[in-house]
Amino acid sequence: MTHAIEARTVKLGYGGKVILPGVDLLLNKPEIISIIGPNGSGKSTLLKALSRLLTPLGGSVLLDGKDIHRLPPREVARLMAILPQAAQAPGDMTVYDLVVYGRLPYKRLFERLTAADEAAILAASSAVGLPDMLYRRLDSLSGGEKQRAWLAMALAQEPHLLLLDEPTTYLDIHHQLELMKLIGRLHRERQLTVLMVLHDLNHAARFSQRLIAVKNGRIFADGPVDEVFTAATLRSLYEVETTVMTLEHGGHSQLVCFAHDSCPVTGA
Repeated sequence: MTHAIEARTVKLGYGGKVILPGVDLLLNKPEIISIIGPNGSGKSTLLKALSRLLTPLGGSVLLDGKDIHRLPPREVARLMAILPQAAQAPGDMTVYDLVVYGRLPYKRLFERLTAADEAAILAASSAVGLPDMLYRRLDSLSGGEKQRAWLAMALAQEPHLLLLDEPTTYLDIHHQLELMKLIGRLHRERQLTVLMVLHDLNHAARFSQRLIAVKNGRIFADGPVDEVFTAATLRSLYEVETTVMTLEHGGHSQLVCFAHDSCPVTGA
């Protein structure tokens, strides 16, 4: 079953300061969508609003047509999982302890784990390649392994919508690529709708089907990768000159960009 999340004239901000004055957005099919844009443009703020972590100053966020802030938290958590930027947990916690938290939406207070819960925990850890590390402490893991452990916790919720805030932060190029390939595989195998904030434009272009470009608190562009990922759009979005080209590798083609100079922007 496909689930939809929608922003209707959503006004967002903090402490009376408006960051996004009015956003309309609809995610209604299983695809990978990346939010791109300059620092401070409102990307993470938008993600927080769609994930119920931030209450809009105006407008509404709807999950399957219902106001997300009026739905029981457990109901939302069974449909949607979010992995925040630079998530933290005690170092002496094991991978298993962390992934167990993903089953809380299905449990009553102090209720024991069932065979179904244990199966979901094993399936989630196996999906991210950590079945043999379940009883390793988090502080013994590499950065890439820790990020996969957090992703396993999110998958243990058995969500239909997965929201990720800069998931490749602090990872080297090897682990960035492995994580992005993993996200792509999970999308295909589980038919997940994945919405993520990304700074790496080439990762966004390679692994997404849709790009949402945000600038100055507004949706600057929204559409298929080949329509948004253009030199003209990137110039207006980031105020840099870029060369966008298609690379062929292993029988596949992908768009890539190279930034090479700043430029004055008018009318953007």
